[in-house]
Amino acid sequence: MTYTQSNDPNIRKHVEAFQNLPVDEQLALFWFIYKEIGNSITPAAPDASTVSPEVAEGLFNQVKELSHEEQLQFQRDLINRVDNRLTREYGSFSDTTKLLFWYRLAQGMENATIIPMPPNYQLSAPAQELLNQIKQLDFGQQITLFRDYVSPMGAEPKAGAEV
Repeated sequence: MTYTQSNDPNIRKHVEAFQNLPVDEQLALFWFIYKEIGNSITPAAPDASTVSPEVAEGLFNQVKELSHEEQLQFQRDLINRVDNRLTREYGSFSDTTKLLFWYRLAQGMENATIIPMPPNYQLSAPAQELLNQIKQLDFGQQITLFRDYVSPMGAEPKAGAEV
């Protein structure tokens, strides 16, 4: 999988802390990030003008047709880099399209077309600490962090006609 990771040691430290959390805690933290700072991290993120939103929307529409349990499993599969048709489709996206896709998932969670967070969910202490650290980063660093976090997710697209 080809993606460019930031050379900023602070960003890499945050990405590693994110990735070291249990999968469901990573998903919860990403949700809390969206809730807390999602208004500034919109599809207007850097390079969004080069993204074809239809690409992210196409995968989003496939995921929203799944049952809530299947939606949750798909998100877990992305983080765990499980190889299936949908994770390969995601893996073929540009980094910015991946960010847009996660943004769409969060919007779907908000309106319950995607499995919502359990009510009154509390982050673990390590996840809460990481959230507090992320909130202190400037906007550019946050975008770089999220891009570095979502970029390696999914599976390698297959050669030939199959995604």
